[in-house]
Amino acid sequence: MFNKILFATSATSACDPAARVAFALAQKHNSQLLIFHVLGVPTRGYSQEVVDVRTGEKVEANDEYIAWVREEIKVHYTKQLETVPGTAIEVTVGIPHREILRKARSESPDLLVMGGTTGDREQSVYKKVMVGSTLHRVAKAAFCPVLAVARPAASFWGGFSSIVFGTDFSKAADAAFDYAFRTAKQIDGDLHLFHALDIGIPQLGGLVDQDAIEKQIREARQRIRGRYAAKMEGFKNYSIEVWEGIPYIEIVKFAREKQADLIILAHHGQPESPEDDRLSSIMEQVIVRASCPVI
Repeated sequence: MFNKILFATSATSACDPAARVAFALAQKHNSQLLIFHVLGVPTRGYSQEVVDVRTGEKVEANDEYIAWVREEIKVHYTKQLETVPGTAIEVTVGIPHREILRKARSESPDLLVMGGTTGDREQSVYKKVMVGSTLHRVAKAAFCPVLAVARPAASFWGGFSSIVFGTDFSKAADAAFDYAFRTAKQIDGDLHLFHALDIGIPQLGGLVDQDAIEKQIREARQRIRGRYAAKMEGFKNYSIEVWEGIPYIEIVKFAREKQADLIILAHHGQPESPEDDRLSSIMEQVIVRASCPVI
């Protein structure tokens, strides 16, 4: 299922939940695992002086320092490395999202695993970078699925058996469905097709017409049946559900109710859409709040 896994990490506690998932998947599927760390961004031009994303300090990123960082990563993951022999570790210098995308293009992994935010963002340069732009930019541009693990709780799971696929009926969501369906078939698991009808937050004193909401819910269920269920001939382990509310809250609640092991979402709807920021916000909130990994 996952022959090659690329794990982009800061090699700090911020990425420990993602590391747990990356190593567990590699061990279970006998995957080739590559640990990839972007040391920092050059301070100017082609200078070797960089700001280390782990410490926030300026350092001279020469061969000796890069070798030292590689050894530090080996020490940080000592126990995990024993479970996945042959794991490769690479360290480079550059802008994180560009280097991660470049490595993903050259390695063509079946899965790219990344961490999210945990704890106090103010104490970690890497957390600011990851949540501020890197994860979004990588997820939007990568040509492979990106699995994000932000919470420690999301790393304690026993494999995939229950998958929640969240859709906004975009073309990007269609691609995400194809991946979710293939995954569910391969693991012989349950696939829950879900749409969150965004009713926003009503203004004070405003009323939401419940009949109109229920009409939209019925229409959304029909769209799911016609758009997705029709493609699953012979596959019976699926359910269809539509809830109204704030999308990221409803997705997280639904996944918790279904005891999901994995949530699969499209990063964005239409390319360069004005809704991109909104959809990215939904994705980030799901990643930060979900109690399971998110692809």
